[in-house]
Amino acid sequence: MRRRLRRTFIAAFVLAITGCHPQEDPSPTLEDQAAQLLILGFRGKTIDDAQVITESLGRHKLGGVILFDRDVELGTDRNIESPAQVRSLIAGLQRQAGSPRLLVAIDQEGGFVDRLKSRYGFPQTHSAKYFGDLGDPAATYAEADVTTATLADLGINLNFAPVVDLDVNPSSPAIGARERSYSADPAVVIEHATQVIEAHREHGVATALKHFPGHGSATADSHVGFVDVSSTWSDVELEPFVALAGPDPLQLVMTAHLYNSRFDPNYPATLSAATIGVLREHIGFRGVVVSDDMQMGAITQYYGLERALELSINAGVDLFIFANNLVYEPDVADRAVVAIVQMVEDGRIPRQKLRAAYDRVCGLKVALKLAC
Repeated sequence: MRRRLRRTFIAAFVLAITGCHPQEDPSPTLEDQAAQLLILGFRGKTIDDAQVITESLGRHKLGGVILFDRDVELGTDRNIESPAQVRSLIAGLQRQAGSPRLLVAIDQEGGFVDRLKSRYGFPQTHSAKYFGDLGDPAATYAEADVTTATLADLGINLNFAPVVDLDVNPSSPAIGARERSYSADPAVVIEHATQVIEAHREHGVATALKHFPGHGSATADSHVGFVDVSSTWSDVELEPFVALAGPDPLQLVMTAHLYNSRFDPNYPATLSAATIGVLREHIGFRGVVVSDDMQMGAITQYYGLERALELSINAGVDLFIFANNLVYEPDVADRAVVAIVQMVEDGRIPRQKLRAAYDRVCGLKVALKLAC
């Protein structure tokens, strides 16, 4: 009782002097640190329809959410219907989240990967290949400027773009066949990706270079299962990451779920300390490393949730996407938070590893004026 009265007196004194309420405990709990590492997909176009995510936000201080126009598992619409609807949905999610506010993410690359389609009332887009073939960086910037102005107006603050994979294999099912690469020439990729990044910066929207260490030579799709690029990958695929993964606090790098024995004989990139070590130590990237969707076949067919999180956090991944689209797991946030906390308490994940990831995510949120 005496301690509670003392805290009340101190709080009143600080408020009188500074006008600010002191934090009861400035150190985030392990649960809060773990939850900030998660970006969750969900079903629903309105707050009333999105009960799973609102309940998750009530239990956890989640790092963010990701929006999709289509539900892959159901084959139906998902989160996007019109500009006004998306704006209202995001505003409602931010109110539910409180502080810190959410990262609101989307894959708005343009062309085939275009969540905000013109049929929903959004501007028409073109693919990376279209702009690479056009050879006019100013045109790339012009469309990216329209795209990012749209994102900012809706409340979307993180775009998982640009793709900086080289078009090494034009028939690669996840990249080349979907026209997601600007070119096989790294100089062309760097030139156009720079325009996209600069347009995003003008509107205060974060970007993510993807997919490290290079997905363009793959002959299979990691959404479906195991993909080995050991015999097709080459050093030139690192060049865009070397050129673009700099000190910008709004720049993320997304890992690929690809196996490449040149980096690691045991694990795919997202789970590989050796591979992410190239990004951190050789390239010198100090920003947020985000995983590709952790529910993709390349991960789920070979690793359980707990083991995948253990390996990837220890490898240096900071932020995890659980899109809930290829499969739908409404309790995945609960299970992930419990698993991370338990592994920290058991010593399988060092406390400083979790805290370092949390601090990098918070640094991104501070840069985006989302507080933390």
